[in-house]
Amino acid sequence: MNRKFTAAALAALTAGGLTTAIALTPSATAGQSAPAVAVADVASPEVLSAMSRDLKISTEQAKQRLNREYKATKTEQALRGTLGGTFGGAWLDAGANTLTVAVTDASKADQVRGLGAVPKVVSRSQAQLDAAKAKLDDNSRAVPKSVPGWYVDVNTNAVVVLTKAGGQGAATAWAKASGIDTAAVRFETTAEEPRPFIDVIGGNAYSFGGSRCSIGFSVEGGFVTAGHCGSAGTATTNPSGSVAGSSFPGNDYGWVRVAAGNTMRPLVNRYSGNTTVSVAGSTEAAVGASVCRSGSTTGWRCGTIQQKNSSVTYPQGTVTGLTRTSACAEPGDSGGSWLAGNQAQGVTSGGSGNCSQGGTFYFQPVNEILQVYSLRLLTQGGPDPTTSNPTTTTSGNPGGGTWAAYTNYAVGAVVTYGGSSYRAIQGHTSLPGWEPPNVPSLWARQ
Repeated sequence: MNRKFTAAALAALTAGGLTTAIALTPSATAGQSAPAVAVADVASPEVLSAMSRDLKISTEQAKQRLNREYKATKTEQALRGTLGGTFGGAWLDAGANTLTVAVTDASKADQVRGLGAVPKVVSRSQAQLDAAKAKLDDNSRAVPKSVPGWYVDVNTNAVVVLTKAGGQGAATAWAKASGIDTAAVRFETTAEEPRPFIDVIGGNAYSFGGSRCSIGFSVEGGFVTAGHCGSAGTATTNPSGSVAGSSFPGNDYGWVRVAAGNTMRPLVNRYSGNTTVSVAGSTEAAVGASVCRSGSTTGWRCGTIQQKNSSVTYPQGTVTGLTRTSACAEPGDSGGSWLAGNQAQGVTSGGSGNCSQGGTFYFQPVNEILQVYSLRLLTQGGPDPTTSNPTTTTSGNPGGGTWAAYTNYAVGAVVTYGGSSYRAIQGHTSLPGWEPPNVPSLWARQ
């Protein structure tokens, strides 16, 4: 387990079958043990600085927000499991103070309120919304030019279809022809004209076919990036290699297998001097959570996650399953890294707008890329505040270093504690009180 609720809180979740919203106020978190290591304590100063700049909050407020978002992520994971088919989606408010989890079963509301929750009863489950949107995805080849994209909006319990001014008639006809129940659709007029960000200018980039894109995240054997940054077989330079897999449109993901002599590191370039941010995992952040991105044109930029499961129609075709955000990007940032704290979220796909005037921007979730190509994300350093899987590292000492609570340790990891060295004899996630001398079943003194 990773920074789990206390046993009492978990028991309440299981016994009560919680299915709605949690307000991240003292009443909602009462009875939970405070983490020995705050989530914000493992966030780099650069991440906190970028959040402060772009979200217009202080560094201390950025730390507090990260800690609230961590609690929200764990709450959403727990409630999603107990809700099953009644789960209607989850989102944080603008200040990341309240996590709302929509449900289709009103009888659950009182149970949730009893634990400081703020329930919202809706008519459609997340599964129903996703199924409705899938019908639009299946008919994307017939999408009119007046429709630049569509997405599931859990906040309003609807599928939103974006339309250019004067184009709602064509959009409505297309939606009906797709077989979707138009009662579940909301049409919004937009000025968005999304496009892939390809033209890279300098910085931490790689080149392909006379163009350049940004590197996403290191994986064993290479790195992940955007699919529109080169088709399979395309040669790359700086680093040298070739595109081993690519999907665009439909998806916007790919990965590059690098040539011998290149060294992959589990770091993201901060584009401020030689600073970097370590990647600790790839647990998906909630709607409403803060997110920061790195790219070779505009460097570090932060915003919030607005919607997930968005479809976008680029000039080259429709891409589905993207995450919609307010963190700006510009041409040249394509393929670059998106992080929530120290958790990898995705790679830059495209958007509408720029970093001077703002806009709407999209990333391809990284976990889908890892799954499709059976890739292993490289991670390093610090407690992994969200993922429940063993931490992956680039060294022969997985999860090693100085012992710390809320850290994933694999079998064979060597740590120091109290001036002595210990080797993990079982894979586990450490918790307060599990210091090596106290748990001989987990650690052997060297």
